[in-house]
Amino acid sequence: MFLKKLIVGEFQANCYIVADENKNGIVVDPGGEAEEILATIARNKLRIFYIVATHAHIDHIACLEEVRKFTGARFLLHPDEISFLENPDLNLSSLLQNPRRFSPPDRLVRNKDKIIAGDIEFEVIHTPGHTPGSICLRKDDIIFTGDTIFYRGVGRTDFPGGDFDLLRKSIKERIFSLPENTKIFPGHGPETEVGQEKMTNPFV
Repeated sequence: MFLKKLIVGEFQANCYIVADENKNGIVVDPGGEAEEILATIARNKLRIFYIVATHAHIDHIACLEEVRKFTGARFLLHPDEISFLENPDLNLSSLLQNPRRFSPPDRLVRNKDKIIAGDIEFEVIHTPGHTPGSICLRKDDIIFTGDTIFYRGVGRTDFPGGDFDLLRKSIKERIFSLPENTKIFPGHGPETEVGQEKMTNPFV
């Protein structure tokens, strides 16, 4: 499996590009630096089926439109995030003095839905708390968690729609219930594992 992490944008968000052996893949959280993302896709001759946003904050979708146009991929999002696309105060672009609105998703995804691109298959896990429609993507022993959980940290809940109690519930019930060797690829910072976070994460 091809897996590339790109650290993008002024908030150093993690964008992931994942593909199977036949170069069919997805882009997770295109949060900035479109040229680098597109160059990685082109250089590896990947066919991108889907662009998935774990949530609709600007640092995870800033170059969504550029990647969408270049690849022709379908954009997937949880329905509870649609209002964030349309509202700069919710997607936080207004904080950057550059209010932005984004076009709607091509497909809505909910808890336990499958996202399939060639031999790549992810299960959607709805983990509200950082935002109402935050999702994680799980395949075998890896999980992309967006801003739900980080290495010894969790996503902020002081932005519109955030709920700390709900975030802790999502983590405990839907992430900490996974096998302890499940590798976490978060929306910011280094990778970690479920077992390590169960023991050391001070927020949960």
